[in-house]
Amino acid sequence: MDELEKLQDHAMVEPFGEYERVLCEELGEDWRERFRDIQTSQPLGAASLAQVYKAVTWDGRPCVVKIQRPGSKEAVLGDMTVLRTVSRLLKRAAPRFSEVVDTSAMLELLFAVMEDELDFTREAKNMKDARRVAAHYSQIKVPRVIAVTPRVLVQSFAEGVPISQVKADDFTKKQRKKTANQLISYMFRSYFVERTFHADLHPGNIIISPDGKAHLIDWGMVGKMDRETSSTMLGVFLSLAQNDGVAMARHWVQLGTATPWSNVSSFVGDISRVVPRWADASLLELNYGVALMTVMKHSSANGIQITPLVSVMGKSVANLEGSLRCLYPRLKFAAALRESLQDIMRDLVLDNLSAEQGAQLTLSVLKTLGTVPAQLQSGAKDLADRQLAVQTRTNLADPISATRRQHLSVAWRRLDALAGVSTALVALRQSRQRRRFSHTP
Repeated sequence: MDELEKLQDHAMVEPFGEYERVLCEELGEDWRERFRDIQTSQPLGAASLAQVYKAVTWDGRPCVVKIQRPGSKEAVLGDMTVLRTVSRLLKRAAPRFSEVVDTSAMLELLFAVMEDELDFTREAKNMKDARRVAAHYSQIKVPRVIAVTPRVLVQSFAEGVPISQVKADDFTKKQRKKTANQLISYMFRSYFVERTFHADLHPGNIIISPDGKAHLIDWGMVGKMDRETSSTMLGVFLSLAQNDGVAMARHWVQLGTATPWSNVSSFVGDISRVVPRWADASLLELNYGVALMTVMKHSSANGIQITPLVSVMGKSVANLEGSLRCLYPRLKFAAALRESLQDIMRDLVLDNLSAEQGAQLTLSVLKTLGTVPAQLQSGAKDLADRQLAVQTRTNLADPISATRRQHLSVAWRRLDALAGVSTALVALRQSRQRRRFSHTP
């Protein structure tokens, strides 16, 4: 862990001459004219994909110049190729394991996020979007983009130290708590409202300034979620906050995929036993990364395929947890979520009242209404031909995926409608028989 931590901002330092070539290629031979000063003797930070230098722009603004390491793109793409090969071999060697842990899907999701780190223009866009969200928080700041090319990023300078280097007497308990609560609230909003989140908030990427504000840097690795997945993940977090293991387990099953040998009942029981220990735990009492691994362990043991989103979402939560522990270890995830819930739900309601969502809902209703007459006609024909069949399940312990649950729900609605038609047809037949009998001499 100590060695890996060096990759955050103390990786191997290379001489500036290696990076000057990149500046010439990206900004032109006259790149020095863009800066009043640049401290080339010692980088401000050296990470795995770039080195960062402190500088001053031509108009006097303090800034940092982030330059991609020469050859890093080729190295990362080469590593991806190797890992894809390892994943294919693992799938062949452990087919049953691969049924519940789709390493290929997890890797591809992670690779898609990592590829953005190799193009600083994408990182610049992520920063602009993040600044818009950070405007809602007094303690959260995101640097401003000054200039950008695919391999060079110039951004405003964030004064301060990494969150892991904050000393015990630097801030009061109240200041620490306020900043930590806003950090977790900002991330909850990113997960469940914006559905775009920083996936790499390790301690090296959170700079705490002398006034106690948190500056979030290095926006290359950003995860994204669709609306349905974000909503289900919110259900997982809410269930934990409410100490509801059954609900948490069922939301987790909806995130994943059931296998032919899955046992949902056993999984629900396993999660119900551990959630009470997690529900109100602080960072001092619980390592949420370990808790996530526990859920994954029970999920795979019971034949429930783990959602590939875990590779990015889990990394984001685990990194954030480790960073917050450096600043305010008494923070409780569940309590922080409850405090943020009102704002989250308000924004979700407003989002669902938008014109786009209204159009989607209207289209769904029109599509459903369009299929009803054909379904009734088909059902009536089956009744008339005495071919109506009702399928039942006897293996109730087997899992029902989200898609199958929707199909079953539709089937029950259709069955209700057909039952009404059947009753009406029987009543009509009896009425006709009574009229026929009443006219018989």
